Amino acid sequence: MKQQICILGSTGSIGTQALDVIQQHSDRFEVYCLTANNRVEQLAKQARQFHPAAVVIANKDNYNELKQLLQDQPDIKIYAGREALDEIVEADPIDMVLTAMVGFAGLSPTIHAIKAKKKICLANKETLVVAGELICQLAQQYHVPILPVDSEHSAIFQSIVGEGDNEIEKILLTCSGGPFRTFSDEQIARVTAADALKHPTWDMGAKITIDSATLMNKGFEVIEAKWLFGIPADKIQVLIHPQSIIHSAVQFCDGSVKAQLGVPDMRLPIQYAFTFPDRLPLNGERLNLFTHPLEFFEPDTNKFRCLALAFEAIKRGGNMPCIVNAANEIVNEAFRKDKCSFPQMADIIEKTMHLTDFDPNPSYDTYIQTDAQARAIAAQEIKR
Repeated sequence: MKQQICILGSTGSIGTQALDVIQQHSDRFEVYCLTANNRVEQLAKQARQFHPAAVVIANKDNYNELKQLLQDQPDIKIYAGREALDEIVEADPIDMVLTAMVGFAGLSPTIHAIKAKKKICLANKETLVVAGELICQLAQQYHVPILPVDSEHSAIFQSIVGEGDNEIEKILLTCSGGPFRTFSDEQIARVTAADALKHPTWDMGAKITIDSATLMNKGFEVIEAKWLFGIPADKIQVLIHPQSIIHSAVQFCDGSVKAQLGVPDMRLPIQYAFTFPDRLPLNGERLNLFTHPLEFFEPDTNKFRCLALAFEAIKRGGNMPCIVNAANEIVNEAFRKDKCSFPQMADIIEKTMHLTDFDPNPSYDTYIQTDAQARAIAAQEIKR
């Protein structure tokens, strides 16, 4: 029997690369459902190629256009709306759900998928950033595996497989440093969204690429690693590694360090999450260590304050990471639309952290309320 996969966010960078993996192993995997938010034409094209049982367009305004594009595909069921995302992941035939949506929107369908006892291949880091404690509790309650798709967390996972209860002394979380690693404060003050979208090693969506430039993405990955591997943040060290060859490493109590290396290709961690514990062949470039130097630097948290704010959010706990995530989503979009400067993003996030109501013991409803309040505050600060 082929494994039935639901891809939340099939038109994004992760989603499209996941479809390539599925295509290479069509004898083992089959697409049950594809979803997108606004990219109607691309979603319709994917549906024609992979013939899923269903497609969901989250933005209801795009429903009629999608229905028109797929009118000659009567076997494909078409749904619309955020509620449809929550419902489709619960479908009985689905074996695993790849959560490749970006942002807070990925939280609700992930919770529904866990409660439906679907294997989770997690690419939506905001799910654990916002509600890590809740997600881990649910995964344990429903006996659902959560396999990381982020290249760094996949590398950590691969490094600890087979280690049993051996004590982890430190996680070494690597980071390319983004395009502005060597810039002065004066240069950073003048950068544009177009500059920030030119990532030196990875091909990613716009939102995550901007987060990589500010190092907020790495801050979120620290939070994600904390929950995925049960390691306190003070045992997670961020290393700038411009070549993006060592995707992350684990240092054990005897001083030994295990790392996972590979070319910057997201299909590798996607496929590993799909096939674990097996490794299958994958077409693509192979690593040549003769042509790649391996360099490491400490991150400058004064220059890249978003990373420091993420660590502060971890330290405070409660709904503070949810506040940071909501504010970051607002300023990230504002920067891309030239409504705030690169340095202002950290300023606005920090102010939102101070102005939003803090709750040390949040529930799911608290996260919803916190997200809305923090977004409103951050949006107001942008207008000032």
